[in-house]
Amino acid sequence: MRAVLPVLGLLGIVGVWWLATIVFGIEPLLVPSPADVVRSFLELPGYLLEQTLITLWEAVSGFGLSIVIGVPLALLIVGSSVLERMFYPLLVALNAVPKVAIAPIVVVWFGFGVSSKVLMVVLVCVFPIVISTASGMKSTPAELVELFRSLDATRTHEFFKLRLWHALPQVFVGLKVSITLAVIGAVIGEFVGANAGLGYVIMLSGASADTSLAFAAMGLLAIVSVALFYALTWAERKLVPWAEEHRQDQS
Repeated sequence: MRAVLPVLGLLGIVGVWWLATIVFGIEPLLVPSPADVVRSFLELPGYLLEQTLITLWEAVSGFGLSIVIGVPLALLIVGSSVLERMFYPLLVALNAVPKVAIAPIVVVWFGFGVSSKVLMVVLVCVFPIVISTASGMKSTPAELVELFRSLDATRTHEFFKLRLWHALPQVFVGLKVSITLAVIGAVIGEFVGANAGLGYVIMLSGASADTSLAFAAMGLLAIVSVALFYALTWAERKLVPWAEEHRQDQS
């Protein structure tokens, strides 16, 4: 049933979209019908899939790097109030700056290759990961901390064997938010300066008024985002099964 309902929702949206283009006589130049979008994909399947893999690689690489940076940074923030007061305002300020404004500078620094796109993904993704990890570790129940300390557990053991494990459900919340933002970050980088990727395809399609191809590229971006999100959800169920059980008990 979990798989059937999303498919039914998708079919309903596509049906309304198709019906609207027919009833209102919308020009394909403005809003193509689903058939036009499928036709555009079938004309260039190899090219579009190649561009999809490029954007996917940029998003996944940047997301992985965000985890490598964000989780240790959150641990440092939780472990030291001095570091928290030092870095939290900087993280908030960095997150508040529109990434579209940063993208041209990143392209100047790192060029039109993959590196600038990966950095854009990191800039978009790292803040939710830091915030969710730090919040999760701070939410450890005080009675569990006292129990751990009564058993002569060291601060390191308390930190990694209690607080970090207790924070994992919250960490995955941040990861699931970030994984969808990762695709957005990659596309922002491709819009500003790239010679490949789905964002580059959309930009070229807009310039040539080929809206069907642009919609096909956007559809592929949506598929990539959904696939990454549910892959992470599957990993959460395998690594943190108690989080799913807890949510079911609450519902």
